[in-house]
Amino acid sequence: MSKSRNRPFKACRKTGIDLSRPVEKLTEKERNMILFGTGNFEGVAKNLERRFRETESEWSREEIKKYMKETICQTCQGARLKKESLAITINKLNISEITEFSITEMVGWVNSLSLSLREKEIANLILKEIIGRLKFLTDVGLEYLTLGRQAGSLSGGEAQRIRLASQIGSGLTGVLYVLDEPTIGLHPRDDQRLIDTLKKLRDLGNTVIVVEHDATMIREADYVVDFGPGAGKQGGNVVAVGTPQEIIKNPKSLTGQYLSGKKVIAIPITNYQLPITNKLSIFGCSQYNLKNINVEFPLGKLVAITGVSGSGKSTLLVETLFPALQKELNPLYRGEAGIYKKIEGLENIDKAILIDQSPIGRTPRSNPATYTKVFDLIRDVFTETREARTQGFKKGRFSFNVRGGRCETCEGQGQIRIEMQFMSDIWITCEVCKAKRYNAQTLEVTFRGKNIAEVLDMTVDEAKEFFHAHFQIQAKLGTLSWVGLGYMQLGQPATTLSGGEAQRVKLATELSKKSTGKTVYILDEPTTGLHFADVEKLLKVLRLLVEKSNSVFIIEHNLDVIKNSDYIIDLGSISNQYTEVATVVHLRGVLVLTCLGGNSDFDFIDFIVPTQDLLTTRVCETEAWHRATLPRRS
Repeated sequence: MSKSRNRPFKACRKTGIDLSRPVEKLTEKERNMILFGTGNFEGVAKNLERRFRETESEWSREEIKKYMKETICQTCQGARLKKESLAITINKLNISEITEFSITEMVGWVNSLSLSLREKEIANLILKEIIGRLKFLTDVGLEYLTLGRQAGSLSGGEAQRIRLASQIGSGLTGVLYVLDEPTIGLHPRDDQRLIDTLKKLRDLGNTVIVVEHDATMIREADYVVDFGPGAGKQGGNVVAVGTPQEIIKNPKSLTGQYLSGKKVIAIPITNYQLPITNKLSIFGCSQYNLKNINVEFPLGKLVAITGVSGSGKSTLLVETLFPALQKELNPLYRGEAGIYKKIEGLENIDKAILIDQSPIGRTPRSNPATYTKVFDLIRDVFTETREARTQGFKKGRFSFNVRGGRCETCEGQGQIRIEMQFMSDIWITCEVCKAKRYNAQTLEVTFRGKNIAEVLDMTVDEAKEFFHAHFQIQAKLGTLSWVGLGYMQLGQPATTLSGGEAQRVKLATELSKKSTGKTVYILDEPTTGLHFADVEKLLKVLRLLVEKSNSVFIIEHNLDVIKNSDYIIDLGSISNQYTEVATVVHLRGVLVLTCLGGNSDFDFIDFIVPTQDLLTTRVCETEAWHRATLPRRS
């Protein structure tokens, strides 16, 4: 046992704490000493907190997280301010209560303020400025956000649109704006509002450049630059330029072929008449804006969870259903689930896996090869070479995470971090190993003429061909290629991957594992950053999971994915005309609207508004299914 693990026991013996007594029988003073330390003993809790802050190991961070949870401050009850500040009110509301309003609610509250003539004189300009800024946020589709929402909890698309809203009000001209997929997380209903906002910026005398895959955004552009023809080393060329109409007419443009309808993401002819035999039900979901809802998820199906931005999709799946399943299926799980009453149908599943867009690692040490474990197999191959055996090199020699074979100047990272006091840290290439990660002696060992660093520089598709005789390596690399990552370098640092790429690396990792046929996969907007052709590839992968009797639940705004799902659950709170959970089932090529029984406490919209009309249009655009319709209720 290490010295650090011995310290708590030494401290207990030194202070007279009986180590044979159960923890529950220790006094509060004794427990506090063990957790928070005394004298030279740091304390278990403080030790874990320090290690969590200092470690660069993603594995260590996740292990320590098991013993941590966030709780509301008992002094301010989450208000963040002291009593004196909270004592000041407007219309009986303090500043903390006001920041709990959504943008829409805030507009209504400001407009309803009852002020005296004197108060109006003082507040008039301030209120006008507040309303103006709130309108900018509404124009970019963020009316559902609460004013006090933590910046760290915002998606990339939301954060980008907030910055965009601040620019609209600045009135600047002659500015070049560059936006990276601003439609991420945006319901198709809100696309036009965002486009109109960008056009306002243009009309002020600015230039707006948008990196985008959304068809509506591309069609509304004044000018399009289409890159290709492929991805990674197969890309990097300008394939076509011009107006959207010129792109559509250009035979070299794959994007143009999808925009014109020459290529479509077709709905597969599948037997949708198969009855739903098993289902997973969760009752009384009340976290955040979920209004005590009951939801039934059919198992063994591809289920799309849709709805306008802020309707509660992520709250339902990521913050409630997934942790609820983990708590029921994994006794060691320490996470907290959103508010719910009960869950049924657990006998039909054995595990739940969340595949989100969080990074696969926070330092250059992590990369697709290490995350998928294919690097372990590659190191085995190098260990078996004649040169490695002659020099007595074991598997660890080819790891850049431990001493021996790695470059000690950068400690195997290939880069050196420079801490910047008032800015984000920056990484520079290691001058000794030139980003190769290994020392010279290790790089002398080769397999088929390539050393370990050169293999890490290969793309997935290149490595797949290089290791054609190694079945296990082929299988893992094959899954990366299936999900559209054939262009990615094996050793590409995790810090350079987009959220969508990180998510697909995770998906490939799960695909390479042996399937039990009773797994629930939860994905949060997997089409982020994907071209039309890549969306088509992704759908084939997801369908493969379902064909193995697994269940796939997807949060998605992409209409091509939604139309290819077996079942749709649409959330929202735009209209209270109906109070049921609205769902859609594919049946014999016709989208049939069905409603599960609900109650008056539910706050769901009917599927007719707004997703149905958009989906009907997209389905009708698909030539093979041009007669598919959504029958409306009378």
